[in-house]
Amino acid sequence: MTTIEESMLALGESARSAARVTMQASAAQKNRALQAMAAELGARRAELKEANAADVAAARTDGLEAAMLDRLTLSDRGIDLMHEGLLQIASLPDPVGSISATHVRPNGMRVAQMRVPLGVIGIIYESRPNVTLDAAALCLKSGNAAILRGGREALRSNLALGRIVQHGLREAGLPAEAVQVVDTTDRAAVGALITMTEHVDVIVPRGGKGLIARLSREARVPMIKHLDGNCHVYIDQAADPARAHAIAFNAKTYRYGVCGAMETLLVHTAAAERILPALGRAFCDHGVELRGCERTRALLPYALPATDDDWATEYLGPILAVRIVDSQEDAMAHIARWGSGHTDAIVTENLSAATTFQRVVDSSSVYVNLPTCFADGFEYGLGAEIGISTNRLHARGPVGLEGLTTLKWVLNGEGQTRG
Repeated sequence: MTTIEESMLALGESARSAARVTMQASAAQKNRALQAMAAELGARRAELKEANAADVAAARTDGLEAAMLDRLTLSDRGIDLMHEGLLQIASLPDPVGSISATHVRPNGMRVAQMRVPLGVIGIIYESRPNVTLDAAALCLKSGNAAILRGGREALRSNLALGRIVQHGLREAGLPAEAVQVVDTTDRAAVGALITMTEHVDVIVPRGGKGLIARLSREARVPMIKHLDGNCHVYIDQAADPARAHAIAFNAKTYRYGVCGAMETLLVHTAAAERILPALGRAFCDHGVELRGCERTRALLPYALPATDDDWATEYLGPILAVRIVDSQEDAMAHIARWGSGHTDAIVTENLSAATTFQRVVDSSSVYVNLPTCFADGFEYGLGAEIGISTNRLHARGPVGLEGLTTLKWVLNGEGQTRG
């Protein structure tokens, strides 16, 4: 056994022991820990920003692409949102121990289900240091222990956030080992984490296709996958032009590096001449490169020709694919062919079209008259998210507290026996 394997095994053993404590912790105790984390985040803001600045400088020197640099950077606004997220999670109902409606059997036996923690959750992620705090808070509130393995580009930031989290745990009388940040960038640590079935119950990967592909090949621990966000906005023939313009522009330009950023704009042919010229100019003025189908290029001659690669790509940058379609059915067929099952939206004033779109489009989130950049657990009122799952099992969409729990059957009786 290598030193890395020994170190990861020790983390796993500590996490398992801590999980036995956190699963029994009261809501008040967990909330005290979260509130203490929020206070410590405020007290250590300067220290955190210094660590993050060092990470960003090193990443820039290493040539990290712009979208990843954006995800890596912790702005004052980002830190404020993390602080608000901690307090919001503390204010949410504790899901652990909640009981479903009881069903009484003919013999008087009472049957119900109780919500319980998953156990030990391993989170593997790239670039975004805010995931460290979000994941720690959600795992704790849902009664789990967590092992967090961030990318090498964010190591200083993640370790600084880990210290804040463990301070909050100790302040509430909970084991610091309930949340542990892996302090090595060696890839062997990932290999160990995803195969420690005796100590880890679930893996949540948040990263690019390369990371997901590796984990899909090598993991022995079950995964809740966070795949790429090839998100679409479809402007229907019954769309209000001003509303469509605002929604599509925001969906792309709010932040290029978020997984909910629109990557393909679909426009009904009956709406194209009314909407695309002004919208195309707005995108160009904002520095967004457009790649369009032949009909799009007839209206927007400055757009580059789009290829199949453009329909399939999550750009995470100032590039947008645009396609004119003949019908809503064509738009939904395009999404089914090229989408990633993440988040897709329709802009329309037609209730029937909206209802059909939400029923037929098979994505984890489907919007009507909203930009796809709302794909975020904080915006959904979850406090934060551990990721946006494109799985069908066990959780789908932004994974909050309930997504980090499971159910067990609980039965009560008065001595009934089975004849």
